[in-house]
Amino acid sequence: MKKRLPHTVIALGFASFFTDFSSEMIYPLLPVFLTTVLGAGAISLGIIEGVAESTASLFKVVSGIWTDRARRRMPFILAGYGLAGLVRPLIGLAGSWHTVLGLRFTDRIGKGLRTSPRDALVADVTDPPQRGAAFGFHRSMDHGGAVVGPLVAAALLHFNMSFRQVFLLAVVPAAVVMIVLLRGVREPAVPRNVVAGFSPRSTFGHWHELGRDFRLLLLAVFIFTLGNSTDAFLLLRLSDAGVPATWTAVLWSFHHVVKMLATYFGGRLADVAGCRVMIFGGWLFYALIYVLFASVDSVALLIGVFLAYGIYFGLTEPAERAWIAQLVPAHLRGTAFGYYNSAVGIGALPASILFGALWNAFGVHVAFAVGAAFAIVASALLLRKWGHSHKN
Repeated sequence: MKKRLPHTVIALGFASFFTDFSSEMIYPLLPVFLTTVLGAGAISLGIIEGVAESTASLFKVVSGIWTDRARRRMPFILAGYGLAGLVRPLIGLAGSWHTVLGLRFTDRIGKGLRTSPRDALVADVTDPPQRGAAFGFHRSMDHGGAVVGPLVAAALLHFNMSFRQVFLLAVVPAAVVMIVLLRGVREPAVPRNVVAGFSPRSTFGHWHELGRDFRLLLLAVFIFTLGNSTDAFLLLRLSDAGVPATWTAVLWSFHHVVKMLATYFGGRLADVAGCRVMIFGGWLFYALIYVLFASVDSVALLIGVFLAYGIYFGLTEPAERAWIAQLVPAHLRGTAFGYYNSAVGIGALPASILFGALWNAFGVHVAFAVGAAFAIVASALLLRKWGHSHKN
C-alpha cells in the first residue's frame, strides 16, 4: 500500500493554494487598475513587471544558498510568505504607479525568499519514491489557487466592489497562509551527516559540488526556457483568431484547471516512469503545442490546443523538481533549487523579448516555430549519457 504524503507537504500545498488565491485576486486586474485608476501606461506596466520578476529570480538563488548555509528552511519560508502576504493587498491603497512598483518589488522579494527553501523542504521530508507525487500535489494546489482567485475577484466586482476593495480583501487568504504554515509545517532535524557534509565557502563555492548531471539538466532547462515565452502571447494568439475577451478570461481559468489536474497525476506518474522520461516527453509535447499554434487557424482547434497546453505542466513541473532532489547532495538542495528557479526566471525575460521581436518581424508562425525549436534542442540534451546512478 502506498504511503500517504507527509503532513508537511500537505500543509505547504495548502499554503501555496491560499497564496495564489490571494495573488490572483489582484494580478489579473492590475493592468486595468494601473491604466484606468492610476493613469499609468504600458511602459510603466513593463517596468513594474520587469523589476518584479528580476527581483524574484535573484532572491531565489540567494535564499537557496542561505537556507543551505543556515541549515534551516522555515525562517525563509515564513519570512517570504509573510512579507508578500502583508504588502500585496496594500496595492489597494496605492496612489501612483511608483507605489505599485515598490509594493510589487517587495512582494517579489518575498517570493524569492520562500521558493527555493520551500522546494528543498518538500524534498527533505519526502521519501525518494514519492517525490514526484509530492511535487505534483504541491504544484496542483498552487494552480488550484490560480483557478479560485480570479473567480472570487470577478464575483466581488459583480457585487459592485471597487478594484481597491478587492485588492484589500486579498489579505484574508494571505492571513490563512500564515496559520497553515505555523500549525501544519514541521521542519525535520538536520541529519548529522548533512551537517558534517556542509563546509562554509564563498557564496557560489559549491557550484562544482552540485555535479555534472545537475549542471547538464540546468543547461537543458535554460535552453528550453529561451523558447518558453510568456503565456500572454498565447492569449494574444487566441484574441487575434477571434476569441472574445470575456471568453479569453474563462479559458484562462479552465487552463489552470487542466494544469491543476495534470500536475497532480503527472507527479505520481513521474515516480513510476522516471523523471527524465517525463521531462523529455513534456518538452516534445510543448514543441507540438507550439507547432500547432503556428499552423492552426481554426478558433475551435486553437482553443483545444490551448487547453491541451496545460498538460505540458503536469509532465514537467513535478518531474524537474523531483529529479533535482535526486541529482544533488542533500546539504545542497536549497542551492540547487535556487539555481534552477533562477535559470527559469532569468531565461523568461529574453524568451519573451525574442518571441515578441520575431512576431513583429516575421509573423506569429515563425515566432511559435522558433519556440518549438528551442524545446526540441533542449529535449536532445536529455538523450545524452547521464552518470547519476539513481533512477531518473
